[in-house]
Amino acid sequence: MAISEQALEAIRQKKGFICDMDGVIYHGNQLLPCVAEFVDWLKSENKSFLFLTNSSERAPRELHQKLKRLGLEVGEDHFYTSALSTAAFLKQQSPGGSVYVIGEPGLVGALYEAGLTMNEINPDYVVLGETRSYSYDRIERAVKLVRAGAKLIGTNPDLTGPVEGGGIAPACKALMAPIELSTGRNAYYLGKPNPLMMRHGIRMLGVKAEDAIVIGDRMDTDIVAGMESGIDTALVLTGVTTEHEMRKFAYRPRYILEGVCEIVQGKKAE
Repeated sequence: MAISEQALEAIRQKKGFICDMDGVIYHGNQLLPCVAEFVDWLKSENKSFLFLTNSSERAPRELHQKLKRLGLEVGEDHFYTSALSTAAFLKQQSPGGSVYVIGEPGLVGALYEAGLTMNEINPDYVVLGETRSYSYDRIERAVKLVRAGAKLIGTNPDLTGPVEGGGIAPACKALMAPIELSTGRNAYYLGKPNPLMMRHGIRMLGVKAEDAIVIGDRMDTDIVAGMESGIDTALVLTGVTTEHEMRKFAYRPRYILEGVCEIVQGKKAE
């Protein structure tokens, strides 16, 4: 689907860019076409930009290092994760509260930084994110704690996510299912499409919602999150969503791009 030069110029005039990572910037350990030029353009045009990811496993420092290995220099302050969104929410809801966590260091570290303490006996919250240390014992403990009164929090509502080297793996909502089914409680999920994450991203960018754009590859997280937050959206076809699959949804992105190449290629040709 060809996009008009007028539409491309409207995208280029935006002051703030909120970009998903996997499917927009890279696939696993491979940088997608024109991404280096796109990042250079964001910097040279003094755009405010933020890489927003529903993954809770890595801290901004690790994401910075990953992009550096791929040849991109992006400061840690340009990353925001579902782990940070979860930590910010719990800090606001229960300052100094306690949590039982099933997750990776990116999530645990974010919660510590927000002033929350780890508690396996009587926590205020049970918090679950993507993890490789998932076990029956930890599920059993989480169920016991939730039934005893702990509130249930998920870092993001993704059922699946990409893994290094290709393929997909169960993500947060899939891992949460046994706990929800066993307790009869529904978790509250903080990542996209929860508007709280987008609103925090806009505050970090320092721009108005109408002056920003969300660039993502998923209709059910990136695009709906931007739409529900009053931010223009651009779907790139370099990730999980095809143009055919896009038509199955009841809503549409404002723009459809083959990839970020289209934003920068016209500028390079001028």
